Amino acid sequence: MSTWVARKEDVNDGTIPRDWWVVDAEGLTLGRVATRVAMVLRGRHKAIYTPHVDVGDFVVIVNADKVVVTGNKRLDKKYYNYSGYPGGLRSWTFDELIQKDPKRVWEHAVRGMLPKNRLARKQITKLKVYAGAEHPHTAQQPQPLAL
Repeated sequence: MSTWVARKEDVNDGTIPRDWWVVDAEGLTLGRVATRVAMVLRGRHKAIYTPHVDVGDFVVIVNADKVVVTGNKRLDKKYYNYSGYPGGLRSWTFDELIQKDPKRVWEHAVRGMLPKNRLARKQITKLKVYAGAEHPHTAQQPQPLAL
């Protein structure tokens, strides 16, 4: 008996279905949700998981701005962006960035839990983050993700 391994062609021709999941982040802890989301984006929750093929699903996060962090991270955690020029280092606290652009906070948290390669850059594109409760992906009929 041989072991079946997913191929890129199986994903492209629709043999492997891609499900859509929705996560309501209101009141949930950022890191705990991000680990589960990263697992679903990679496809680790499926029996057909293959490390070198993107068999993961799409994840929609709503109420991203209402996420909770533990301890003093709301004021102490810093996010940095460097433009490449002298004096071009900018920083924001978690509180400032979650109000300005909650998508960046979520992408930073989930990206840190994915491998650092070309496949992960493809997998992070399946993450959709929205600050409010509404999202434009209702046609895909996303199922609630059990955390």
